[in-house]
Amino acid sequence: MSSRLPYQEGEWIDRSKPLTFSFEGKRFTGFSGDTITSALWASGERVLGRSFKYHRPRGVLSFANHDVNVMVQNGAVPNIRADVTLIKSNQNLRAVNTIGGLKLDLGQINNRLSRFLPVGFYYKAFHKPARLFPLWEKFIRKAAGLGYVNVNSKRRLWSKAYGFADVLVIGAGAAGLSAAISAAEAGAKVVLVDENPRVGGSLTYAKTINNNGTSVLADLARKVESYPNIEFWSDTVASAYFEDQWVPLVHSDGGMTKMRAKSVVVASGVMEQPAVFRNNDLPGIMLGSAAQRLIYRYAVKPFDRGIVLAANSDAYGLVLDLLSAGVEVAAVVDLRHEGEDSALAEVVQESGVKIYRGHCIYEALPTRRGMRLAGAVICPLDIQNNPIPSRAFYIDCDGICMSVGWAANIALLAQAGCELSYAENLGQLIPKISPEGLFAAGRVKGIYNIQDKLCDGRRAGILAAQYAGFSKKNTKIPEEPVDSSAVGRSHPYPIYDHPKGMAFVDFDEDVQLKDIKNSIQEGFDSVALVNRFATLGMGPSQGKHSNMNGVRIVARMMNQSIDKAGSITSRPFYHPVPMGVLAGRSFHPVRRTPMHFRHEDFNAIFMRAGNWLRPEYYELSGKEREDAIRAEVRSVRQHVGLIDVGTLGKLEIHGPDALELIERICTGHFARLETGMTRYALMTDEAGIIIDDGVCAKLNDDHFYLTATTSGVDDLYREMSRWIQIWGLNVEVTNYTETFAAMNVAGPSARAVMKQLTELDLSENKFPYLAIREGEVAGVPARIMRVGFVGELGYEVHVPATYGLFVWDRIIEAGREYGIKPFGVEAQRRLRLEKGHIIVGQDTDGLTNPWEANLGWAVKLDKPFFIGQRTLKILRKKMDANLAQSRVLVGFKLVSNERPWPKESHLIIEEDRIIGRVTSTAYSESLDQVIGLAFLPTERSARGTRFQIRVEGGSMVEAEVVPTPFYDPDNMRQRVS
Repeated sequence: MSSRLPYQEGEWIDRSKPLTFSFEGKRFTGFSGDTITSALWASGERVLGRSFKYHRPRGVLSFANHDVNVMVQNGAVPNIRADVTLIKSNQNLRAVNTIGGLKLDLGQINNRLSRFLPVGFYYKAFHKPARLFPLWEKFIRKAAGLGYVNVNSKRRLWSKAYGFADVLVIGAGAAGLSAAISAAEAGAKVVLVDENPRVGGSLTYAKTINNNGTSVLADLARKVESYPNIEFWSDTVASAYFEDQWVPLVHSDGGMTKMRAKSVVVASGVMEQPAVFRNNDLPGIMLGSAAQRLIYRYAVKPFDRGIVLAANSDAYGLVLDLLSAGVEVAAVVDLRHEGEDSALAEVVQESGVKIYRGHCIYEALPTRRGMRLAGAVICPLDIQNNPIPSRAFYIDCDGICMSVGWAANIALLAQAGCELSYAENLGQLIPKISPEGLFAAGRVKGIYNIQDKLCDGRRAGILAAQYAGFSKKNTKIPEEPVDSSAVGRSHPYPIYDHPKGMAFVDFDEDVQLKDIKNSIQEGFDSVALVNRFATLGMGPSQGKHSNMNGVRIVARMMNQSIDKAGSITSRPFYHPVPMGVLAGRSFHPVRRTPMHFRHEDFNAIFMRAGNWLRPEYYELSGKEREDAIRAEVRSVRQHVGLIDVGTLGKLEIHGPDALELIERICTGHFARLETGMTRYALMTDEAGIIIDDGVCAKLNDDHFYLTATTSGVDDLYREMSRWIQIWGLNVEVTNYTETFAAMNVAGPSARAVMKQLTELDLSENKFPYLAIREGEVAGVPARIMRVGFVGELGYEVHVPATYGLFVWDRIIEAGREYGIKPFGVEAQRRLRLEKGHIIVGQDTDGLTNPWEANLGWAVKLDKPFFIGQRTLKILRKKMDANLAQSRVLVGFKLVSNERPWPKESHLIIEEDRIIGRVTSTAYSESLDQVIGLAFLPTERSARGTRFQIRVEGGSMVEAEVVPTPFYDPDNMRQRVS
């Protein structure tokens, strides 16, 4: 049965855009702009969720993000607040916290067992006998939480930004809008935020009580839009308040802005509070403001026949709003003996609605199956505000609206350090003294009259702008208004006990009135202790609908005033924030080369190399990974290939002491290196351990260009900078890793391809192996190095990063007739393995010295000094005396190519002892052989020695030590004339 009303002025839905979605396996239709809850309620659904502890059926309560009665899961996304989350087409939603579905939830057995699950039972049970605790722990962990976390769901990147404002205004109701306009008039940059998608606050739903609120709102909205220095951020929650006006703003799309403001206006308004009576959580019982939001924002009839539980003038405006929506109001049950003395009450009485003054709802009665409201038991109250059950009577209804009072939304004010006090005339906590730079306005201060709210907002806006340094001459600051209409807006104790219990204070945690009483009887006799022991206000809503009533109960039981009893300060974040929002994009930054998106065009499969994304290989249609990699290797060996090596470290070293720095950092000789030539560069630490390697190019006597490994360059750059300061050298080192793009053209046809792109003489005698030249490639200034990590004729081209993609495309075009193909990291690793080249960090570890890695040829101990030299000299002497060198890196091949093949890090076993490990291995198509590098004991490293490698499954394969390079040992293919 549909509960959708005819068009309502200012409604938030777009009836021209219907949307379909499913909930609990059933299809529903709503409109664009509907929330999940409004669409379901309009479709006649009344049971929308289950409570956390007892799995009781729940429906609409606040319809304002102040409770989690209706929380759903959408695929892998858990704990969606249905009251405020818009529907989307084809969503597949399910209620959280159910066993077997919403309607037949097996967890409802807890409701029948509730008397055996008193408050604090979880602290007293389960730990004895201790041997059973592991069993209970599994059960508790399974029962805890609400939605389901899918650990295999696709990772989402959450945006995080920084914002700055002169004045931040929190809350876009009448007071907040007025404050924003006043601050903007003074010249301040204003950011106005509200958790709703539109401005207006209560002006958009409390229509009758606000008289001409619609026209006032239209005027305010026009003024806000007319100021270019006002930014309105909708669907944004100011979720905490930190020092120096630092406020995290959480957006509904999942992002966060860390806002730093010079001053802040808090116009956060108030939150309607429920009354406490037996079964006050049945579907159909809701706050009066929830019913008004349903009517005016979403054109939904809240129920057919209802009762209004009243304790203020708002309730009588609510009655008229209900009547205008076609709801039959069976009665107004007013908790006050004197009732309402206003024009609104007269209009209600004239409409024929029965008013029971000095009465309460003693008990709500469910339908036969207990799934929704059937009626209410009404009781008169004695002079002490106690029900008189002997005079009770029954009224049948399908809805109850509670309009008994409000709690100020003071969480941010409390976190900021405001001094709060309880105003007896209001029945509400209000801020008394605020820290500098913070200003409160509107209903959060107990000001309810619309004109007074506008005046108070203007006052706060002017003061905030002045504090931020903006002030116009002769600006008159309005006097702080005293709103007489706010008197008695909240009932001092709308709480009524019942011998059978089930009178809920906190709907999130299923905390009953008797739970709080029992907590105090057990000695937890303060608000803070009750909060922890009874879990009052500790649910997802952080006590928005429960803390004020909880404080009232504690104060009465302890015979204290509200101020003496104290209040509960919500910790940051006072509104739940997804963990992903707090994490932001990622704690692990991702770097992409200038050619990244071209790699995507070539169907690259990416891998991480340090912080960089590099193509591991390029997918081929209909081919497996291994086939694609082998095709790339063949292309380089037989034709020509192109690889992006832009992630390699690139350090520019220049200055009078450039050579001195190189000599001290690297283990080899560079003093006699000719200008225009390169040399392998090996770096060690003070302990003689290999830390990095690369190529050092001499551009002139005081200018060098050093490449390093992708993952090691940042550490190397930092260490070089440190040593320059220690040594007092006159030299500068610049990290150009991201400034230059780099690519390697390799293969027999590499020279033919490059000749089309540069005017440099590429002949062997003019541009020999290991030379570097500066010129142009495709018209772009470039450095070109003749290096051969892959064992073929190759040219490594370095160009400014902004031209990287352009040069890459020109090389691809020039190489098309030669069959050029891009190749990835995996093909490069296999190609270098065939040449026996090591990869620092893969073929070395944190204890590897140069001789162990067969790099002793790169260590020149006769130099005056280099880092690690002293240690390596000592080590060399021990080696000469056969006292050191316990292991060495060797090349090996499998005796048989039959599978299974070893993988990197597989262990070498001899007589049940681990004697070594594999560092690199692959099948070489060029050699038709499984080859690799491995650490072996020095005495087992002679050519022809055989050893056993344990592979997956525990079986052993036999390998034999062979010399390296495996491929082209005379290096002839890199010196093609």
